[in-house]
Amino acid sequence: MTDLPEVSIIVPLFNEQDNVTELADGLTQAMGDAGVSYEVIFIDDGSTDRTVDVLQEVQKCCSGTRIIQFRRNFGQTAAMAAGFDHARGNVIVPMDGDLQNDPADIPLLLNKLDEGYDVVSGWRRRRQDKVLTRKIPSWIANYLIGKITGVPLHDYGCTLKAYRKDVVENIRLYGEMHRFIPALASWSGAKVTELEVNHRPRIHGKTKYGLGRTAKVILDLITVKFLGTFSTKPLHVFGGIGLLSLLASFIFGSGVSYQKLFSGVDVSGNPLFMLSVIFLVMSVQFLLMGLLAEMMARTYHESQNKPTYVIRQTFESDGRKPAVAGDAEDG
Repeated sequence: MTDLPEVSIIVPLFNEQDNVTELADGLTQAMGDAGVSYEVIFIDDGSTDRTVDVLQEVQKCCSGTRIIQFRRNFGQTAAMAAGFDHARGNVIVPMDGDLQNDPADIPLLLNKLDEGYDVVSGWRRRRQDKVLTRKIPSWIANYLIGKITGVPLHDYGCTLKAYRKDVVENIRLYGEMHRFIPALASWSGAKVTELEVNHRPRIHGKTKYGLGRTAKVILDLITVKFLGTFSTKPLHVFGGIGLLSLLASFIFGSGVSYQKLFSGVDVSGNPLFMLSVIFLVMSVQFLLMGLLAEMMARTYHESQNKPTYVIRQTFESDGRKPAVAGDAEDG
């Protein structure tokens, strides 16, 4: 049986035929200098050029190279998820395939990981991109993500990161959520840090991402925040909105009653009365939504026997094998 590699490098590609060979050569040199066993998993995300043909040529002369070809373009997050699913190494390092990430930074990430961290995120401090369309939106997004998730990183958008496999193997990726993996890992108790990495200007091809992705990132940020904070207690958010709506209904209703009793204002034509009714209906709806969400959350966890906690490791004082949850003791 072939020994498993220590490191799995994941490279999503979409129409990068001119970059593949140079990237493979750079990875071979960098990982050879690092002296660790590795594999490179190239994920072709439905390329319409000769990317797959070039990858097959690269595979002939680069051992440990694996190619996954999608039937169509599913997006970077899906490509990343496929790489995670097929990775065999104890450490997973995703990176872009456009040569802007420097393979020489991978050993530095691995060294940082050896200091006791579970996730090392790359920081493109001197980013070689356009200011208006790439840098400014990125600065804003990183600030918002850091504030909302409580995991302040300078560069969530940098693909070049290093993860311990046990930290990410249970994380499922949807939408544009690959950039939020450090936050998701941190919420599970992982130790997260960042390391400044080199960022090079794009020479071949053109970027596949622009301002149009900003809205998607914001919407996914809302999803991540909700899942991270309220996935096991959705009634807290829906019920909170419902109670605020009920309070607003009571305030407006009190105002209507006061006007009717002391000023003789007609209730039927009073806008405060309509607002009181609207907020009352909203409160009932949000409370019911919260209860339904609670039922769905419990069904989700219990049907999959999915725990609501994550264990780092277990220490036994007498050397016995830890008891499995649900085991009955002998009477």
